[in-house]
Amino acid sequence: MVIHDDPELVVLLDPDGAAVGTAAKDEVHHAATPLHLAFSCYLVDGDDRLVMTRRAATKRTFPGVWTNSFCGHPAPGEALDEAVRRRGRQELGVDVGPPRLVLPRFRYRAEQDGVVEREMCPVFTARVTDEPVPDPAEVDDVRPVAWQDLVVAVREGTWAGLSPWCVEQVTELAALGGSPGEWPAADPAALPPAARLAA
Repeated sequence: MVIHDDPELVVLLDPDGAAVGTAAKDEVHHAATPLHLAFSCYLVDGDDRLVMTRRAATKRTFPGVWTNSFCGHPAPGEALDEAVRRRGRQELGVDVGPPRLVLPRFRYRAEQDGVVEREMCPVFTARVTDEPVPDPAEVDDVRPVAWQDLVVAVREGTWAGLSPWCVEQVTELAALGGSPGEWPAADPAALPPAARLAA
């Protein structure tokens, strides 16, 4: 008997961030992608550098672009911070320290080669001590980068191939001041209604 795994589902949202249903992840990204719930995470290594990654060239959305440490979609009912830890293990083979919410209201729309991303995408930061062991289906390369170097690269447009959401996020994160370890934790009450934290 063949057992088929259930498809990975993403949470669909209304314009205010309330859940209005689900869709299969492998079917949701196209030219008319519906608004859905996601997250981004910026990992900080033992030398206080950000772990930047290049998305695998085989990915359906934004293949080959450099971006933050990893992104993902919480499963229906899954807490965002638990999803961050799950995705860190899946994409980079690392145990992520307690994720800290820093941009609860981040949302964006971006398009590449006719495929659209349209997400409410709260942003987290977390510490990591393990050396990344990327899943080649997700990540082609890993690069540690000093925060200020990344800020300058975004401001001056000198890092070709950086994801549009990362550019927007870095601009908003820089406005918080200081280094990633100094960014203030955001109020979980500011998350979209469909999102929650475990603790």
